[in-house]
Amino acid sequence: MHSAIKIYVGAALVWCVQALPQPAQAQQRIQPVKFSEVNITDQFWKPKQEKVATATLNACIVQTEEKSGRIRNFEKAARRQGEKHEGIYYDDSDVYKAIEAIAYSLKNRPDAALERKADEWIDKIAAAQLPDGYLNTFYTLTDLKQRWTDMEKHEDYCAGHLMEAAVAYYNTTGKRKLLDVAIRFADHIDSTFRVANRPWVSGHQEIELALMKLYHLTKEDRYLKLADWFLDQRGHGHGKGKIWDEWKDPKYCQDDVPVKQQKEITGHAVRAMYQYTGAADVASVTQDPGYMNAMTAVWEDVVYRNMYLTGGIGSSGHNEGFTDDYDLPNGAAYSETCASVGMVFWNQRMNALTGDAKYIDVLERSLYNGALDGLSLSGDTFFYGNPLSSVGNNARSAWFGTACCPSNIARLVASVGDYIYGKSDGKIWVNLFVGSNTSFQMGKTAVPLNMETNYPWDGNVKIRVSPAQKVKYALNIRIPGWAAETAVPGGLYNFAESGKNKIEILLNGKPVNYQTEKGYAVIDRTWQNGDEIEVKLPMEVRQIKARQEVKADADRIALQRGPIVYCVEGADNAGEVWNLLVPENPSFNIQKGLILNEPVVTIQANLQMIKPTPDGLNVKPEPQTVTAIPYYTWANRGRGPMQVWLPVKMKHIRIAE
Repeated sequence: MHSAIKIYVGAALVWCVQALPQPAQAQQRIQPVKFSEVNITDQFWKPKQEKVATATLNACIVQTEEKSGRIRNFEKAARRQGEKHEGIYYDDSDVYKAIEAIAYSLKNRPDAALERKADEWIDKIAAAQLPDGYLNTFYTLTDLKQRWTDMEKHEDYCAGHLMEAAVAYYNTTGKRKLLDVAIRFADHIDSTFRVANRPWVSGHQEIELALMKLYHLTKEDRYLKLADWFLDQRGHGHGKGKIWDEWKDPKYCQDDVPVKQQKEITGHAVRAMYQYTGAADVASVTQDPGYMNAMTAVWEDVVYRNMYLTGGIGSSGHNEGFTDDYDLPNGAAYSETCASVGMVFWNQRMNALTGDAKYIDVLERSLYNGALDGLSLSGDTFFYGNPLSSVGNNARSAWFGTACCPSNIARLVASVGDYIYGKSDGKIWVNLFVGSNTSFQMGKTAVPLNMETNYPWDGNVKIRVSPAQKVKYALNIRIPGWAAETAVPGGLYNFAESGKNKIEILLNGKPVNYQTEKGYAVIDRTWQNGDEIEVKLPMEVRQIKARQEVKADADRIALQRGPIVYCVEGADNAGEVWNLLVPENPSFNIQKGLILNEPVVTIQANLQMIKPTPDGLNVKPEPQTVTAIPYYTWANRGRGPMQVWLPVKMKHIRIAE
């Protein structure tokens, strides 16, 4: 069964693009500002980073070290005494992802005890590495003669997560021990496969984007070549192992056609997100149009036909991925947390390559809804899948057998600063509205920038710049698609009615002229100390309809305010979310509220409840005020029913009891 292979995504980004000569037709390049250069002051994200630094990472450590054999496997591998492997063959990757999350968190919030724990783990990892550079506890403890024989067994996948952890930990601490381990393993892989011209198809992509991080850090060209080589292996019939020989399903890991010829999204969602993230990383350096053409076609296939309103992807639990176009069931939605994290990674790369804000629109949707839903408000329980309706049988878990999602969402939240700003020649890019400060270098002039906002609950954003002297540059501020009447790129979802309010952009309190380019408001001028831009985004409650091809959402609407998708949960509505009907002209009011200790804005919707008549022989609609809450906050108060998509027509009536 495909469900036996539950794998994931991972990897928050410390990504820098090399300044290479640009071909005349080269894509525009934006260099993301690294999270380590961004100080987050935001009242939405900063508390979540604190939770990750404490509750989430503590859960990862306890589960990794005490409640499972993940660390013990490294200890056994180091002893070389033939002891038994514990757990699943890809469990090493969870250790690496936890170290990566720790690295990001240490940058945000130094913690000597946490750093000592990471160093202790790194010592055990290094001791388990073989003299030839190979490192994988499953094969070391079972049968080394079988290594590199089954392409599905995640050896290169685990290696990729090791590389990402090593780069992140080195960037935070300056310590080389794990980096040297990763370099030796990368060199082993390069010598074993690319240099020897021995075919190898990764059964679970990940190593490609990891090698690119290693390349950018070390400037070692062989890692760029190896990443490109791994991508080029796909679609040529080289696959060997369970996916190919037993399942006969190369589409499952996107190996049915060569990467540069791919036009449709297929198979396992997380594998796909990793692959295209790695391809974008390679394309950013090589400027290979083949990758860009393929990614553009596949991206449109995902976003135009196969994405949930929450930014989640992968409708089927059977293959943890994609089925037919527009097949987007709500209650059975798989929508793995890790796949939403992967959407953040991939869309950031696409934006950096093209300068188009539509990719950040999708990134934001996935970040605030599909991905964030995977982390509980307490920070220590998690969702693996993220359905859009529930009869009350969904609950967050302390851990999973396949434990990719906890460390993955931890990595993303800890490094959310990676996604806020970008820079390019003579330009500053503001992509996400997160209270923070950073500094840009424009020629010889430093430009400190401070952003203040109560986003996503409030649409007012203030951006203040403080250059020591006057300096010319173009400030590019993303105009969110949802604020410009585009619910999502491609029209899979659309607003049911036009918005009443327009975007306002002020400079020092007065309306400012700006150009609109690829979804950005561009203000190109000479700036001076104290200049302040104020962006006022309309935060109306909007009804959203799906395209008619999405049968699961026919005659239904969903509610969105700003970037936040809402749901109706039983905890706020006397346990009842099913017999609701949205009238033709519903009214909405917003209120500040708390879900546990999380400050939120709730929506009070005047809907109708279908109730039985007193004689029990009929039904009638009655006015009902219903409370809708942000989707990412549901299932934090115990089990209960939930719906995102609310009916506007009665289609079925079921008389129970």
